Amino acid sequence: MKSKKRIASFLLALVLLVLSVPMDALAVPYDSYNYDYWNDVVKTPAPYVPDGSISAVTLGLDKPLANPQDICVAPNGSLYIADTGNNRIIIVSGTTHQVERIITSFDNNGVEDHFSAPTGVCVSKKEQLYIADRENKRIVVLDDADNLVRVVQDPKSDVLGEGFVFKPLKISVDYADRIYCIAQNMFQGIMVFETDGNFSGFFGTIDVTLSLWEKFWKKVATKEERSNQTLYIATEFTGIDIDEDGFVYATNIDKSGEQGVRRLNPKGEDVIKKGRKANVGGDLWIDSVGSYSGPSQITDVVYRGHGIYSLLDRKRGRIFTYDHEGNLLYIFGGLGTQKGTFNTPTAIEQWENGLLILDANRAEIYKFAPTEYGSLINEAVALRHDGDESQAVPLWARVLELDENNELANAGIGKAYLSAGDNATAMKYLKIGMNRDYYSIAFKRYRSELLRQYLGPVLTGTVVLICGIWLFGKLRQRRNFRRKGGEQA
Repeated sequence: MKSKKRIASFLLALVLLVLSVPMDALAVPYDSYNYDYWNDVVKTPAPYVPDGSISAVTLGLDKPLANPQDICVAPNGSLYIADTGNNRIIIVSGTTHQVERIITSFDNNGVEDHFSAPTGVCVSKKEQLYIADRENKRIVVLDDADNLVRVVQDPKSDVLGEGFVFKPLKISVDYADRIYCIAQNMFQGIMVFETDGNFSGFFGTIDVTLSLWEKFWKKVATKEERSNQTLYIATEFTGIDIDEDGFVYATNIDKSGEQGVRRLNPKGEDVIKKGRKANVGGDLWIDSVGSYSGPSQITDVVYRGHGIYSLLDRKRGRIFTYDHEGNLLYIFGGLGTQKGTFNTPTAIEQWENGLLILDANRAEIYKFAPTEYGSLINEAVALRHDGDESQAVPLWARVLELDENNELANAGIGKAYLSAGDNATAMKYLKIGMNRDYYSIAFKRYRSELLRQYLGPVLTGTVVLICGIWLFGKLRQRRNFRRKGGEQA
């Protein structure tokens, strides 16, 4: 009888333990974490959780996707899939989430023209579809009725090397319908085509920097040794997106692990902010999460509005999200065999209020929905970016309830109090948030505030004291003089 009671008690305790664990935690097949001020890994609640997937089965297609390489969400909410291996573009409705249509060919001056390994897809604000038709060595532009607008191919310029073969991989289009194209084996930068399709030059070339050691050996090495050394060529871009102001976000594989993305202004200059860690390249150079083997390999980027952007790491299958100041907001995702983990993550997009990750090898698109934790951070950062910092305070406070070690939340509250002029309270939160830059600003303002408050009375008191001492000295001298005069008499 006693053994039955013990078993019942054990089962009851086990049920209570399971119920005490958040359901999100039970469903998440990966760790979520961030880095603290000392670059130590700190576990966090999951900002996003798996929310289903999109595949040939869910879409009811007659044949499976084959090595898809890109996805794009149009301004009207429809999802475009570059089904590379099947030489087709699939359009999924943003309302019904069902296939709207499939494009396998188009009318090219009376001839039925077919795609060959389309690897990139983009939709402009005018609802025109841009397709990087790689093996046909061209960019195809179609209108919203799938009619041909133009074909961009065989670019001519003195800056292109002799024998250059144009194979577009990824494309994006700005508000003026200029085409930004990442081409295969093109290391000089992003290729830019004007509205009429003419090639106008390169954009955002990444300069190669050599270490002092590498420079030394290049100086002292013989001609034969130099010929056997590694060629130092510019880095090739891997992914591209454009924000509402026309700034180009472009990713690249960075062997230093410090900068996997650039924010390029209209002049092609990198104006990205790297935050206090001076790092926008994914995982830091420490072995703290699982087996760490070198820096992240950033393969794509999506700009999400309000200065927020997310990077996709193909090496460990992680998604890194940053704000406009270069602060790392959260990290989630991973490689594996469970639903919600990846094999070959290739592209990332934002769809509705969630994120989409394309896995090329599994030919599937995984959907991720924000948790309360992720939604609070997104909304608080957006409010700060838009200038409504005071409204972000209760959101950051709730973040601290969910994650008491969140330095970003403490710093966010501190920045809000700083903007409101409450420098003393701002210093308190910024100190906990380990934000030296803003703490210094708050401290200087608080010091000035104290000086304005107390300097007047202190100076007045000092002057009165000095005058009192001076008068006292004069009176004492006069009294001593009179006393001496009386004694002489």
